[in-house]
Amino acid sequence: MGKTIDVDRYRVKPGARLDLRRWPTRVAPYYASPQDYEARLAAGRERLAELQEKLYADDRYAVLLIFQAMDAAGKDSAIKHVMSGVNPQGCQVFSFKHPSAEEFDHDFLWRAWRALPERGRIGIFNRSYYEEVLIVRVQPRILAAQRLPAVGDDLWEERYRSIRDAEAHLHRNGTRIVKFFLHVSKEEQRKRLLARIEDPDKHWKFNAADLEQRKAWPRYMAAYEACLRATSTRAAPWYAVPADDKKNARLIVAQIAIETLQSLDLRYPRLDAARRKEMEAARRALLTGRV
Repeated sequence: MGKTIDVDRYRVKPGARLDLRRWPTRVAPYYASPQDYEARLAAGRERLAELQEKLYADDRYAVLLIFQAMDAAGKDSAIKHVMSGVNPQGCQVFSFKHPSAEEFDHDFLWRAWRALPERGRIGIFNRSYYEEVLIVRVQPRILAAQRLPAVGDDLWEERYRSIRDAEAHLHRNGTRIVKFFLHVSKEEQRKRLLARIEDPDKHWKFNAADLEQRKAWPRYMAAYEACLRATSTRAAPWYAVPADDKKNARLIVAQIAIETLQSLDLRYPRLDAARRKEMEAARRALLTGRV
């Protein structure tokens, strides 16, 4: 039997010093065997499905799960394997690609705000508005395309502040936000990119642009460090999840999602006197065959 997952181990503490070179990309497995992994993941999916149903019935909160990572870190597979048991009617996934012309004509939060989950639902962002302080910071040409009226030295701090303020607003209004940075090593990424080239079944995953992004690895790590440090808050925490072992990463992500939902004190709506009377009358009618 695998050991208990202490999710606080992976939480980025607000304002804490963060050095991703020292943050683990691999930890001891939380599963004892492949069979144990499957059993633990299945149990996690079942628990998530139960909590999602209660979230929908309770209808007071929404949950937003945000996934960010370097290419080939396992975002897609984590979403697929962890959330596959959740009722599709109560869960929505959005994947944010390069901004469209319409999106460039709005502020950097606009396109994500249109995709926020409704109360009672789980929303998943595969990449997000955080791209605006990550890839945009590393690739200045994208920033130039946004045609901002002024770009000063404090641009990134201003964007961090906008993000913190927006997430605090959402929290006050019932949306609980949890952010996952899947932390993969450069060597593990190299192996996974090679697999995409060498395995015909994975050719569709390969994108030559991934190699260009890889060349900027140090700048991306610096951008992630600054971003996680500036935007991990008590209300909207970042979790830096070791991702060299995909199975382990999925178990950690599942446990964090479960604990987030469990913290909401979800409950099925209580029936008032009039509703109970109505249902009892319906019950009698069905039992007696009058309807």
